[in-house]
Amino acid sequence: MYVVRTPRYRKSDPAMRWALPDRVFFACGACHILAHAFLERHESVRVRVVWIRPDTGFAGHHVFVDGGAWTFDYHGFVRPGALLIHHETRARQRCPGWDADLIEIPPAVLTSEAGSRAFDPALRLREPGQFLHDALPRARRFLDRFPAPPG
Repeated sequence: MYVVRTPRYRKSDPAMRWALPDRVFFACGACHILAHAFLERHESVRVRVVWIRPDTGFAGHHVFVDGGAWTFDYHGFVRPGALLIHHETRARQRCPGWDADLIEIPPAVLTSEAGSRAFDPALRLREPGQFLHDALPRARRFLDRFPAPPG
């Protein structure tokens, strides 16, 4: 989880958001696009998509792919416990008392704003084309950095 807080950074500025380094871009609002690209590329691998849904009033939403013995997000492949501990630790540094639920989400909502809101009103996922440029090709290129899923 990255929280980009600089005097000049504005999450609402599409050009500024697009200019972030890939890893930060896929940590700060495009994690679901990366999860979609992963599923697209590795469609034969049995996985589930998980949403870290913070308690009401807290930030720190995150979407990742869970392969059972491994997880995948902007870090690459990580042990499930390590990803969750890292996310929780970083969130609690900024927001004492932060807590969250792990919710399995249907892959179809990853690239549908309406579908994500219909699934849960707190889930507000941008579609790939709602970024300054289509985020899906960028996610596919980012995936080139990683090997195939373990096992």
